[in-house]
Amino acid sequence: MTTDELTAALRACAAGLYPLEAGVALLTAEGTFLRRDDFTSRFITVGTITSDGTTLMAAIDWDAVITALQAGEIPCSGGERRVLMLSASLAGGIPVDLRDAATGLDDRNVQRLVTAILHASGKRPEPGLYR
Repeated sequence: MTTDELTAALRACAAGLYPLEAGVALLTAEGTFLRRDDFTSRFITVGTITSDGTTLMAAIDWDAVITALQAGEIPCSGGERRVLMLSASLAGGIPVDLRDAATGLDDRNVQRLVTAILHASGKRPEPGLYR
């Protein structure tokens, strides 16, 4: 499955739930984790519904992700860690220390975070705004 297909499947599963949409969008915009087999094979469940095997939905086990992250089982940079924690907080309701998670983000990820927070509150961004 390509990263684009996985992104579409995650978005399909999150559709209509603004905080989940926002968390998925923040994570997929960052881009690193959906390209990692150690992440996708362990924390993402993919569902196929059509007879031709087309993937229609996928979901992230946010609790398992954060548990593994805190146990040091997901190697990543500080920025990647912050984006993962913020995504899990928005999408999965997992508490995060904003002072720790928001400081140290680069300008692009700060803009993505602001967009995600607005999205979670019901203000869907225009297409392409997370990039």
